[in-house]
Amino acid sequence: MNVETAPSFWAFSCRLASTTLVWSGLLLALHGSLSSDIAHADELVALGGISKGDSAEGDGSSPVWQLDYRLPFTQRFSASFSYLNEGHIPGHHRDGSALQLWISQPVYKQQLILSAGMGTYWYYDTTAAGSSTYKNKHGFGSVFSLAATVQITSPWLFQIRSNWVTTFGEMDAFSTLAGIGYQLDGHKKSKQDTAQTSRDAKHNEVTLFVGQTITNSFESEKSVAVSIEYRRGVLPYLDWTATWLYEGDNRLIRRHGIASQLWLTKEFFDGMTSLGVGCGAYLAADHRAGHNWGDDRIVSAIGTLTGSYRLHPDWSARISWSRIATDYDRDTDVLLAGVGYRF
Repeated sequence: MNVETAPSFWAFSCRLASTTLVWSGLLLALHGSLSSDIAHADELVALGGISKGDSAEGDGSSPVWQLDYRLPFTQRFSASFSYLNEGHIPGHHRDGSALQLWISQPVYKQQLILSAGMGTYWYYDTTAAGSSTYKNKHGFGSVFSLAATVQITSPWLFQIRSNWVTTFGEMDAFSTLAGIGYQLDGHKKSKQDTAQTSRDAKHNEVTLFVGQTITNSFESEKSVAVSIEYRRGVLPYLDWTATWLYEGDNRLIRRHGIASQLWLTKEFFDGMTSLGVGCGAYLAADHRAGHNWGDDRIVSAIGTLTGSYRLHPDWSARISWSRIATDYDRDTDVLLAGVGYRF
């Protein structure tokens, strides 16, 4: 392990894990205490647009897209967790996750909502490191956003948004996006409904996945990935998983190992669907990089977005998207789909 890069990498990994889980847990608890008896709906919005970046390598623009999940506390205050892909600006392939707090003002018979948000941005940036090489950078920044949301027809929304991302000496970027959103469970709920009672019968799930690994390089080398995951519902809104993952074999990696993650999850539509975000550690061997089980580089950070749909009381379909953050420039995205058995 490079001694100079190791402390910053692990500081980033630990801060990312603790910040995501602690703040997301607090926001879920606050949401439950403030809005369990009122008809405020969670929102899921997909947006696309243009991003303009300003960095030492020069200015440039690129297509950008964002997936945003918003958790309301009251009519005026909310929080959001989002994934932002800033595209390919010269010298930078950057994306990341943002946790923001929002203040909103309804106007025009409450059909138009104007919002302002600010928060923390955790980024992953593939940058040039020479004529034919690249480097995976990780770090923290801030994101400031303005949004206008129109209720098209319940439960559908239309939103336009602008984001300003600053990363303290790295690339700053401004993006403008528009997209469609969907309100999740907008009906009035009782305290019993919000307790996720469907977990009472089924606390465990075993899922077999297949999908693709994409290396975070300028060439985006790909390989077939397979995985087996055991998921345990520990508490309402909290899961734990143990996973065996094989990322496949491409020109840069041939990696496999075991991951353990804690998850914040929430169910919708009477438990038929669920969404979750998890983070943890990934213990792996990468034979392409000359690693073995005694090498101190094999522990990496892993963060995952997941969604599931109940096919049957005992069976569910699940998709997941994992980002593996390494300290030796072999970050990957692992996209998986599978079928799970619940018991």
